[in-house]
Amino acid sequence: MTGSAGRKTVGVSRGLMMLCETCYSQVVGEGLTDAKHFVADFEGLLDRICPGCTDINRPLIDDMAGSGE
Repeated sequence: MTGSAGRKTVGVSRGLMMLCETCYSQVVGEGLTDAKHFVADFEGLLDRICPGCTDINRPLIDDMAGSGE
């Protein structure tokens, strides 16, 4: 999926991550989100999202990982 059309968001400590329908359903279905769709387990979230969601969220992922690039 290109761009952000059709994507849903979940909250993480540094902002919102955009996820495709499949990843969003998996993350919510596995109980990684709370009632306000906040994900406390960032590592668990990264293990479950597809390469497309990883790419679109790369700046946020790098920021949370402490990347200096």
